[in-house]
Amino acid sequence: MTFSLRQAAPDGIEVSREMTIRLDKRSRPEPDVLAAAVAYDPDRTRYLPDEVVLVIEVVSEESADRDRSIKPFKYAQAGIPHFWRVEDEASGPAVHVYELDTVTRSYVATGIHREWLKVAVPFPVTLDLAQLSP
Repeated sequence: MTFSLRQAAPDGIEVSREMTIRLDKRSRPEPDVLAAAVAYDPDRTRYLPDEVVLVIEVVSEESADRDRSIKPFKYAQAGIPHFWRVEDEASGPAVHVYELDTVTRSYVATGIHREWLKVAVPFPVTLDLAQLSP
């Protein structure tokens, strides 16, 4: 997924894996993938919430509770505009796509994608989900 997102990302959007977001003094999650509106910097070790446009969490048995409830709540409260959660279903991956409601500072579901993911925001991307690695 990371490679495909890097290919689709427009200039000025950097796609990274497992990079820290400093939400506040005590919360520094590391989403599986993120996209940030910053220039590439090989020395960067973290992002601030206002730099991040998309966070993606891939749910595993060990991370299920955090990825489904705690992290989305914290990302929304920090003002990160887009959140995707990838679930492993019997038929393959499913991507749950959310967009931030800025009034309530909570995410609103905008779709569940199986087989193909096609979105226009935070940037246009089409992914063949069958091609994702397990």
